[in-house]
Amino acid sequence: MAVPTEDSLQARHAQLQQDEPKLRIRDRALRLGVTEAELVAADCGVTSTALAGSPQELFGALGALGTVMALSRNDHAVHERHGSYLDIQANGPVGIVLGPDIDLRMFFGSWKHFYAVTEHGRQSLQFFDKAGMAVHKIYRTEQTDGAAWDAYAARFAAAQKPEVLIEPFTAPVEPDAPSDAAGLRSHWLALKDTHDFFTMLRQFKVSRVGALRAAGEDLAQPVEADAVERMLTGAAETRLPIMCFVANRGIVQIHTGPVQKLLRTGPWFNVLDASFNLHLNTEAVASSWVVRKPTTDGWVTSLELFGAGGELIVQFFGARKPGQPELEGWRELLQSLSPQALAA
Repeated sequence: MAVPTEDSLQARHAQLQQDEPKLRIRDRALRLGVTEAELVAADCGVTSTALAGSPQELFGALGALGTVMALSRNDHAVHERHGSYLDIQANGPVGIVLGPDIDLRMFFGSWKHFYAVTEHGRQSLQFFDKAGMAVHKIYRTEQTDGAAWDAYAARFAAAQKPEVLIEPFTAPVEPDAPSDAAGLRSHWLALKDTHDFFTMLRQFKVSRVGALRAAGEDLAQPVEADAVERMLTGAAETRLPIMCFVANRGIVQIHTGPVQKLLRTGPWFNVLDASFNLHLNTEAVASSWVVRKPTTDGWVTSLELFGAGGELIVQFFGARKPGQPELEGWRELLQSLSPQALAA
């Protein structure tokens, strides 16, 4: 699918902005029947310059920028983290950033459209996938090395802006129940690392929520809709460090540390700390689960929130590194949310 003619799209966009000035660009794209990448490419509400190069090349050069704000989101959760891109490993189809503040896992196979963007004077680098969905955005801040930012934008600026060809994404359909529930449970109990969970889902050909339903309530049990708000409130009150994972098709963004300032704004429950913001649309959460997995470091417990289509919105863990056991305070907090005893 090609971009609609620039004049017509810009005119429609300008009218929509006039009618509903508070709409964000993601929602404006949805209203107009186009993608966010198409709006950016057509300079609808922004000024953009296409960036040339592979996502690996573009990511490999981010370390020079200094402190920025990294943003990754899906339909129902937005994860913002201030810091620097350090320990960047982006040479293959999967990349990682392992700084103490910005912690990412990138899956470059779906990345395609890249831009330097200015919107109301605010500068950003924006990365979109083949379907025109925003994968990751990087915002310039007062702490950013301005000269390095300008040099980066100049270095990767494309000679001309290419046409945006959109490749629609079709999510794979996964069964809601495993054909061998007993085998799934046995495999689950034999896990050594939380990263092996996805491999298990593929092996048993089941959706994530389907696996949770089948595993047994000692391993996965549904909890009340307000569990996430109660968990974040409890973590803030006790200064308990947590891990927060928000993902889309192309990236996982992780915060590790305490949370402090919590605020509800309509359907959105927010963490509004100096270096970390989370915006979570709790009205979009169809189910919440406390999940326990065995590892070589002992049991690891998570709170996982899902949308109506079974899509994972956000995951929370207690802060930990490989080789360390789970924080007892985190385990106790999640057990307090759970109606049944968890595996021990």
